[in-house]
Order: sequence, then structure tokens, then C-alpha cells
Amino acid sequence: MAYKCEICAKGPRAGKNVSHSKRATVRVFKPNLFRRRILQQGTPKRVYVCSTCIKTTPSLTF
Repeated sequence: MAYKCEICAKGPRAGKNVSHSKRATVRVFKPNLFRRRILQQGTPKRVYVCSTCIKTTPSLTF
């Protein structure tokens, strides 16, 4: 499974953990994904959608 939003294509991003002594280690920021059922060409399909798309897309809110 690609860890990516089906609507906005938001995926993992690289960043850094910075300690108090300013040492930086590489880490990964992952999007907050949920499985939602949406209609694609009239048929329901389960897709992974990020929380930002759920909030902004009226058809995904309940």
C-alpha cells in the first residue's frame, strides 16, 4: 500500500528531530489517513483519504 491520499496525493515527507543539544536525526512525517468509501463513476470504492480532505470535501463529511 502506498501511504498516500487518493484525492490530494499527500504522502510521507522527510523532516528532522532536533534535540535540546541541536543534534538532528532524520524522521518521516506521515499524513493522517483514513479509509473512506467514495463513489467513482457510480460504483462505491474504498480509498485512503487524509483528514484535511475529509474536512474540506462536503461529500466525505457525515
